[in-house]
Amino acid sequence: MTQTTTQATAAKPAKATIRHKESILSAYRTEFAIALAIVVLALAVGSQVPQALSWGNFANITQAGAPLIIMSLGVLLVVITGGIDLSVGSVFSLTGMVAAQAMAHGFGGMSASLIGLIVGLVFGSINGFLVTIAGLAPFVVTLITFAVAGSLAFIVTNGRSMPVNDPDFWLFNSGSMIPGVPNYILFCVVLLVVIELFLKKVVAGRWFYAVGSSSTAAYLLGIPVKRTKFFAYVASSMLASFSGLLTISYILNAESTAGSSLMLQAIAAVVIGGASLLGGTGTAVGALLGALMITVIQNGVNLIGINSFWQGSVTGLAILIAVLIDRFSKSRRGAG
Repeated sequence: MTQTTTQATAAKPAKATIRHKESILSAYRTEFAIALAIVVLALAVGSQVPQALSWGNFANITQAGAPLIIMSLGVLLVVITGGIDLSVGSVFSLTGMVAAQAMAHGFGGMSASLIGLIVGLVFGSINGFLVTIAGLAPFVVTLITFAVAGSLAFIVTNGRSMPVNDPDFWLFNSGSMIPGVPNYILFCVVLLVVIELFLKKVVAGRWFYAVGSSSTAAYLLGIPVKRTKFFAYVASSMLASFSGLLTISYILNAESTAGSSLMLQAIAAVVIGGASLLGGTGTAVGALLGALMITVIQNGVNLIGINSFWQGSVTGLAILIAVLIDRFSKSRRGAG
């Protein structure tokens, strides 16, 4: 009798562990599928170009993809609330130009970075104010700020590229605050963990999903809808600015058109990662994996020697497949 009881007691933790693993697999099934797709893509490219599977190429992918990953995490917050942010690419460019210009006028790397982040704070606040207080459509608002920030990026230096004068600014991207871990990886991991835990474990994070699912219902439940949306736009723009700083630290040069294609790539990464443009769904893990997939596709196209003009078509096909899979899975769950 005692032996039977002991066996039953020992079996309970094992069953709980199995149920926990099953719940994780269920909650992140889309993310596991994306991760598998990335591995398949990498192996496919590696079969044609063996150097694609080298450690050096993996390092190149992560360093090239870090700014897109960070920007995508910000865009994710807006998309979850049912909005859209088209301004992130222009904010990215303007931040780089402003920070480089500040360093050219004698500011240190830290001071110039803070000035650059103010760009994100200002444009995020403008987006949030016009969407939540003025009641304008997010698409219209962020299209306006996209145009304004893009124009200012040219005006700051008359369209010229700006070299970064601070000789130590490269450490912001490639230095190591933790020995053996480059900063660009550290930033991505920390932001991933913070945003994922915020969305999943913090009450204010759950508000984002509620607002995206139904802002009216969320308001009736006492959720601060306007404040939640405002925070999402501010966070999106500030992470876009952070991405811009990370990029000019890597290439030590600022270009007025540097972020011209990143806005579409960030939205694509979020959609590929399983978020719905209608709001209410999405994870930070999915956004990161979506950004990695886009970077792997771009890297593979370059290594194989395909004309780079095809990158957009391949990325568009990946988005279409992701949307179709999402629609199919939702229809099956609805039928079930």
